[in-house]
Amino acid sequence: MFSKTPCEDYVDSAVKQTLSIHLAQPAGDILVFMTGQEDIEVTCQVLKERMEQLENPPPLSILPIYSQLPADLQAKIFQRSEGNARKVIVATNIAETSLTVDGIMYVVDTGYCKLKVYNPRIGMDALQVTPISQANGNQRSGRAGRTGPGVAYRLYTEEAYRNEMFFNTIPEIQRTNLASVVLQLKCLGVKNLLDFDFMDPPPQENILNSMYQLWILGAFDNGGDLTTAGAKMNEFPLDPSLAKMLITAEEQGCTAEVVTIVSMLSVPSVFYRPKERMEESDAAREKFFVPESDHLTLLHVYTQWKSNNYRDDWCTKHFVHPKAMRKAREVRAQLIDIMKTVKMPYVSCGTDWDVIRKCICSAYFHQAARLKGIGEYVNCRSGMKCHLHPTSALFGAGFTPDYVVYHELILTSKEYMQCVTSVDPYWLAELGPMFFSIRERDRR
Repeated sequence: MFSKTPCEDYVDSAVKQTLSIHLAQPAGDILVFMTGQEDIEVTCQVLKERMEQLENPPPLSILPIYSQLPADLQAKIFQRSEGNARKVIVATNIAETSLTVDGIMYVVDTGYCKLKVYNPRIGMDALQVTPISQANGNQRSGRAGRTGPGVAYRLYTEEAYRNEMFFNTIPEIQRTNLASVVLQLKCLGVKNLLDFDFMDPPPQENILNSMYQLWILGAFDNGGDLTTAGAKMNEFPLDPSLAKMLITAEEQGCTAEVVTIVSMLSVPSVFYRPKERMEESDAAREKFFVPESDHLTLLHVYTQWKSNNYRDDWCTKHFVHPKAMRKAREVRAQLIDIMKTVKMPYVSCGTDWDVIRKCICSAYFHQAARLKGIGEYVNCRSGMKCHLHPTSALFGAGFTPDYVVYHELILTSKEYMQCVTSVDPYWLAELGPMFFSIRERDRR
């Protein structure tokens, strides 16, 4: 069923539609599609408040589901609710295909989802709220009545569905950073990447940008051919920047620490920040902070978890995702196996963490930023503003380093740098001579 008029606020419209189903329609659980964690939490909160304003409404069990939710809370959507109350599950597009919940009779489709879109000009991933495609809409409608008849309420008009939505979602290869793909194709002996016969050809600008990035990292020579370092990077199933970090760690003698950092960067955020216990979780996170570096903070979390025998209850107590930590441990074991295959030594630098920061700088010198104001930086190459994220170890450290490198830039409400490490400007000149040089000021 389509909406008769376009809705201005999809959260408010979804809440009203859900309550109207709950109060007027026969038994059956409701599945509401939202864009992301923030929207889901707001929807659940508003639903709860509106239910409290009603006089003796039938019981309603409100359950969120998104990737950062702990596994025990995720499992609740499959369990029978207390007193057989109707369930309303508020989910991201994970519920389109990845899981099927019995008893869903009603679907409320807002018509939006979050897509990760890469901008090659500024090298930034933006999580953008975009209208879904017709294929997404049909898939969402199909979730209603898997085990019996059901109804899908679409909060967009039929005209919008037919004329404004793409037939299919834009393929990921056309909206992502292609550095790993380009490196792999070069290793397979593809000479001219621009003429390669992709099923869904990505924009040429993305390919050229990835080739430039690989040249910066030393994977390609000046003629665009693969170097020895590039072939070694391709051995690791990692983003080329992370592979470069590991290769530099071999030279600096700190592979044991860097392989842990790379593993932690290869999984989603390990920190859990529940809405109702934000201050408590922030205080727990601060105990792990290494003031110069978010990368070293991740290393600290892993070493603490290891010294506590990899226990799940330790993770829960410190607001750390046990599932993400277990995944990081698996990735680490896999990388150590590859290191043995390519005869890369496993050595520790002990407590000299400056060499680790230098390795991080070697992988991200092209993503360096210098201090401009309080918590505000500008990219050294493009001059674009970027900000420290409030959850960064450097954000409340009491001092702000002059130069930092970052793992990635994410555009949400601002351009935020994710996973930041302070670096010595001399390292930038040493490791990225194509961009940086030291200009000594006259000392008079």
